Amino acid sequence: MIAIDLGSNTIRVVKWDCEKNEKVAEYEKIIKTADKLVETKEISPEAVERIIEAINEAKEKIGFDDKIIAVATEALRAAKNKDEVIKKIKESTGVEFKIISSQEEAKYVAIAVENCLEKCGYDSRNFFLVDIGGGSTELILKHKNDLVSKSYKIGIVTLTQKYKTPEAIKIAVKKEVAKFKDFIDFVFNAYKKPKIFTASSGTPTTIAALKKGMSYKTYDPEKINGTVITPEDLDYWMDKLLKMEMKKREELVGVGRGDLIVSGIMIFKEIFKITKYKECIVCDDGVREGVAIEACKIGYNSSKKGDI
Repeated sequence: MIAIDLGSNTIRVVKWDCEKNEKVAEYEKIIKTADKLVETKEISPEAVERIIEAINEAKEKIGFDDKIIAVATEALRAAKNKDEVIKKIKESTGVEFKIISSQEEAKYVAIAVENCLEKCGYDSRNFFLVDIGGGSTELILKHKNDLVSKSYKIGIVTLTQKYKTPEAIKIAVKKEVAKFKDFIDFVFNAYKKPKIFTASSGTPTTIAALKKGMSYKTYDPEKINGTVITPEDLDYWMDKLLKMEMKKREELVGVGRGDLIVSGIMIFKEIFKITKYKECIVCDDGVREGVAIEACKIGYNSSKKGDI
């Protein structure tokens, strides 16, 4: 089956083998869905064209010969023109997106990360998970069969476009991320602080890739799952990236992400401070994998129609 995650910064597509519970092929591209969203409250025509182009590229690369489930997150949730955008994409690609709630988004990320941790040999029954997206950040605590989550409208694209400079972003991050503390204190007291701190999404996976000597072009998701990063790693790469010219920085982290990665690291550093964790296990798997795994479990395949 095919699962598509249209995020606020990136579109991610996976072809999943339900029987083997593994990815067969994948596609990912930075399309900045949330570009100019802060100012206009709408998805721009240029962003819509980038999304359409990416979907058509994905079709050519991995083939859309299976049942497709396509979901969209914070950028589409927030956009005034969400209905027109979804209609335009469907008319141009044949793919119809469903806008999922922040709770559904958290559920799918948790499913994917649980699967990732299991495959990497970790105890996946209890963990605290952070998903730093382009338009929002999800905090998720899994305790056995319970899942508690909260979404905050602070993301690397919207934050960067609103505050412009690293100095202004740093001040804003400290103020905004301080709001996370009440939820974190609550879940750590209610369920006991999990031993495992884990993270999905572009910022942690990029730092994990840099730590392993990879760049955006040589990125290998199979080598990312299970990578451990620390606050010291964040400090090291923040300093190193800020000293680089933007062209060199984007060679490492991807075109259009040179400024965004700095915002992401700042958010991640503040979360480390609040939670007092010393290390974090990184998973490349996210919403798209969670959608696929959940769909496979309920028998949603090319011969069965319905909704997850």
